Amino acid sequence: MTGKNMTRWTRIFVFFAAAFFIAPFFAFGQSDDDINRVISKGLDWLVANQGKRGNWGTNGADGAYPSAMTGMAGLALLSEGSTATQGKYAPNIRNAVDYLLKKARKNGLIGDDNDDHYTYGHGFGLLFLSQVYGEEEDESRREELIDVITRAVKFCGLAQTKAGGWGYVSAKDGNDFDEGSTTITQVQALRGCRNAGISVPKEVIEKAITYIHKCSIKDGAEGVQYNIQGGGGRPPISAAAIACLFNAGEYDDKFVPNLLKYCDRTLGANITNKQDDGHWHYAHYYFAQVKYRQGDKEWKDYREKLFKRLVSEAGSDGAWSGGTGRVYATAINLTILQLEKGALPIYMR
Repeated sequence: MTGKNMTRWTRIFVFFAAAFFIAPFFAFGQSDDDINRVISKGLDWLVANQGKRGNWGTNGADGAYPSAMTGMAGLALLSEGSTATQGKYAPNIRNAVDYLLKKARKNGLIGDDNDDHYTYGHGFGLLFLSQVYGEEEDESRREELIDVITRAVKFCGLAQTKAGGWGYVSAKDGNDFDEGSTTITQVQALRGCRNAGISVPKEVIEKAITYIHKCSIKDGAEGVQYNIQGGGGRPPISAAAIACLFNAGEYDDKFVPNLLKYCDRTLGANITNKQDDGHWHYAHYYFAQVKYRQGDKEWKDYREKLFKRLVSEAGSDGAWSGGTGRVYATAINLTILQLEKGALPIYMR
């Protein structure tokens, strides 16, 4: 074979080898560089829109639900790998911690009791602080966090309804009303606390799991309804319920397989459907956690579709729109896109 022919065959080999190895990346819909670029811009947008007190609201530094938005934005920054003491976003995380510590009331509530949905703020704020606590190195700061988190856990127990759930406010303030989404928020926060070594009463978690079971229609085959009184199967709450059951260690519970099939049918098959209601981000925030924990093919197939949509919908400034405002959507989507970094124990496999 001549040198000229050798060169020609070499070029052919290189062409097919490149096609073999590179094609999967094009088929995936976006490269890791695309994803990392979107994540970086989104995190920088959050930082640029953090308030001077360390807070976020629905519209950046301002807006409603500051405790919830601060907790969610803080979780997105932690998911990058930064902590309150190290990393690019350490100053912003510290400021968020300062804000929530100052919002902690004597009765344990993290937030303002004049907020008509303060349970969400308490839950997401507590979850964020529980993830910070494990990496805090300063002894006095750890003691402050332990005090606030311990009182917050106690507040969760006192705010729980007789049925075992939680409402938008405490059982006392809300006449014992409860519903699924706030219940999930409290359970995940409590699990985060337990993972961090904070004592959480076993009976509080057990009552909450029983509540979720009672809200499951036909053992989960038709989803989880709004609350015990009814409301029909709700895909977003159902996805959140699976994540909650996983957090509680119930992987083989008889409800889980049924709920997984329900969510695969109602959420997994409709990721690219643009006709979504305002709960799309909430639903996939939890369903992504579920799929990631399932791993392997379940995560890969779901990830491909979801990440493609999230990357395509990111704004030129780095933020997303939808749901309860830009901070909400941006924080949720960034947390999803960073699940594989494994930075937070609550989201780990």
